[in-house]
Amino acid sequence: MPNTTDPFPFIPPPFDTNPPPAESFYQAMVNSMEVGLLAVNTSGMTILANKVARDNFGIYPGIHLNDALPELWPKVAKRLRGRPHSVEISVRGNRGNYLVQISPIQMETEQLGAVCVFMESLELEEMAMQMRFYQELTGELDTIIDSSSDGLWICDANATVLRMNPASARINKIRPEEIVGRNMHNLVEEGFIDKSATLEVIRTGEVVNLLQQREGRKLIITGTPVFDSEGKLLRIVVSERDITEIDTLQRELEHQETIKDQFRSHMLEMQQIELESRRVIARSPAMLKALRQALKVSAVDSSVLILGESGVGKGLLADLIHNNSPRAPRPLIKINCGAIPESLIESELFGYEKGAFTGAQGSGKAGYFELADGGTLFLDEIAELPLGSQVKLLRFLEDGRITRLGGTKGRTVDVRILAATHRNLDEMVEQGRFRLDLYYRLKVIPIYVPAVRERRECIPPLISHYMELFGQKNGIRKRLTRAASDALLAYPYPGNVRELINICERLVVMSETELIDLQDLPFDIVGPAVDSPQADGIWAEGVTMQQAMESVERQMLARAFEQYGNQTRMADMLGINQSTVARKMKKYGIGNK
Repeated sequence: MPNTTDPFPFIPPPFDTNPPPAESFYQAMVNSMEVGLLAVNTSGMTILANKVARDNFGIYPGIHLNDALPELWPKVAKRLRGRPHSVEISVRGNRGNYLVQISPIQMETEQLGAVCVFMESLELEEMAMQMRFYQELTGELDTIIDSSSDGLWICDANATVLRMNPASARINKIRPEEIVGRNMHNLVEEGFIDKSATLEVIRTGEVVNLLQQREGRKLIITGTPVFDSEGKLLRIVVSERDITEIDTLQRELEHQETIKDQFRSHMLEMQQIELESRRVIARSPAMLKALRQALKVSAVDSSVLILGESGVGKGLLADLIHNNSPRAPRPLIKINCGAIPESLIESELFGYEKGAFTGAQGSGKAGYFELADGGTLFLDEIAELPLGSQVKLLRFLEDGRITRLGGTKGRTVDVRILAATHRNLDEMVEQGRFRLDLYYRLKVIPIYVPAVRERRECIPPLISHYMELFGQKNGIRKRLTRAASDALLAYPYPGNVRELINICERLVVMSETELIDLQDLPFDIVGPAVDSPQADGIWAEGVTMQQAMESVERQMLARAFEQYGNQTRMADMLGINQSTVARKMKKYGIGNK
């Protein structure tokens, strides 16, 4: 039995069947521990042992530690002699290896003994494995952070910089030790950065994206908050990406893409011009420009105002715009505003409801706007539209809605407006005959179609095309003499293409022979020359038509040469090309001295 004067109370061994109640509770408490526990006094006698210690090492109170665990007692004895605060040792038990931690028992300054805590090595090994796993994971994360090509900053919830990776140091041209430990507020005040993503994240509590310029570099900054399980802000991770080179490459790609688009657009325009050249002959720069504009606006829904004299082909240009637009599958409705009586034009355009006026259909009638829904409405001779109808057209251009005559409920229609006129709308606006606001609504994209006299390069192919067209239509083959061709080329065509077409049809149908000469041409083309002061001499008896024409031609060339002295200017004045001037001057001996 142990010495009763020992400061540690004696706890009877488990074979004592009647322990005091307090001691039973004390024993039950230590037995509930999952680790082994024993206490010895300064002489090495066991005064306390819980169930884990008893079962694994067979040690009970009253047994000397040297008898039960001889390998442990020397360590305990050293500790009792005042060695380091705690000592650890591995011992073998009945259920495996245990790591023993030895701690002193002191009361004030007196040392009373030692406590030995036994912990299974398996649990410690698992903890050690977890520790190694976390260490390896931390190392991998460090490697990933340091090898990232994007700059990374990590700040705490107070905006103090905790870490900066090498990429960020390279981007900002600083060393991490110059920044780590500093607060972002101070860095902003010092002008290192103009705006901090970290501070924005702290202010908003959300992910923040910023674009910044530093040292001539363009950076995109993203700040991301990190919260704990309770939603409290722990860290802010800020990534930096240098997009200077990317931005440069993007601009270069956009430039190259623009060039490609221009090339594709140019090819498309040329293809379309070639395709449409069977109907719209374009050789002069002015007409080619009009066609290019028409093809370009085909892809959009903007209003177009086509300007030009009567007969220049404004309707053909409207066809070209519609047929090359996304609306091509839908109808193109053409209205000549000057051909509809003023009293009917509003009902024709916008429709009318039942009983709107005397003679109205019982069920009402849809107008041209409704019929063109999804397609295009071409309003030719728009200058002839009455002012009342101009107001309704303006309203449609503003909100896309129309109201039938006699109706109160508006309806939305999807219609693109193309308008055309040969009149001077600026003058009509000044005279109050055309609304200024409607004029500007229609004139979003103006296209001017030149008169035939302004595109003389187009006259020969136009004549050739229509001569062949009417010849095939009537089964007749006709051709022009050189003199007839020159006369047709010199004619100003006040009726423009419409007049030229009529002349070609007349020549094909009415000429007696296959070869069309000057005498076959209409008087409008060859007749004006008789206004010359020498007309009486030209029409002297016995003078043939050919001789009269040549005489007039010679006089006109001589007069032009005397006035201008330059073949190019002469050609412009006479309305023919320079090669024709040169050939005819040689024929008549003009300018040879």
